Amino acid sequence: MALARSSKVAVAKYAWSGRERLGLLRVRDDVIVLHAMRWPDEIRSPEELLPPPVELSDEEIDGALALMASMTREDLEGEEFQDTYTEALGQIIEAKREDREPPKLQEPESKPGQIVDLMAALNESVQQARAARGEDADVHELPKKTTKKAAAKKTSGRRPRSA
Repeated sequence: MALARSSKVAVAKYAWSGRERLGLLRVRDDVIVLHAMRWPDEIRSPEELLPPPVELSDEEIDGALALMASMTREDLEGEEFQDTYTEALGQIIEAKREDREPPKLQEPESKPGQIVDLMAALNESVQQARAARGEDADVHELPKKTTKKAAAKKTSGRRPRSA
């Protein structure tokens, strides 16, 4: 309670996952909260994480904004936003608690998957991109590499006879 009344925080050293770590202890709503801190050697410069700069045109940004607007939803209601895993786990726990058989899992309706030839899709995408740029759209198959293994010499277990 002294920590809460003082409006201060405490720095603590603790062991976690086989390492000594630093932590910050503070009181929040009558609970002591531990915030993990990093040692100086664990902190990296943010510059090494930055992606290289990219120039974008206003049309690209407008297109991205239009895509975001088309995908935006106002409601987060419905089956897709329901935690079915936790509900199913609760039913299993309740069934085990009452010594009865857990409920059968309802298999989701699956649509048959479409098999896609990735190389054909890639070639088509390259042709469309080249045609959009006004380049020749001829794409040729790469020759397949063939590997020949060197024949291993067979040796007999006998030594040559000496005269």
